[in-house]
Amino acid sequence: MPQIANLFIAIAALVHIILFAVEIFFWKEPVIHQRLGFTLDEALKVAPIVANAGLYNGFITAGLIWGLVSGKNGDAIKVFFLACVIIAGIFGAATLKWTTLLIQTAPGAIALFLVWISRWKDSGSQKNQAINQ
Repeated sequence: MPQIANLFIAIAALVHIILFAVEIFFWKEPVIHQRLGFTLDEALKVAPIVANAGLYNGFITAGLIWGLVSGKNGDAIKVFFLACVIIAGIFGAATLKWTTLLIQTAPGAIALFLVWISRWKDSGSQKNQAINQ
């Protein structure tokens, strides 16, 4: 189960590194800003704000990767950053496009659920081992 959880965390990290790159480096490309209904003039006006959001997506990516490379000690890190992913995804769906729920929130929510299940199963097996000794 932890491997499946880590796979979904990696997917969430990949989504956020893509968002980071798009928002910082490619926002002014018509194919990007037009997808969200912005004209070129509007896109240029909000470009600094979008780049700031991209930076935050970079921090989320870094946190998810930090959790992954920390092994079992990284569970609290994973939970914190996955919660950030879910909150950001819900806010993005409310303020931009509902598809944010599918692209951003769903992988994070699935990963968080799997991390919790893995921790619950792991703590249960540790209790059984202690009882059997």
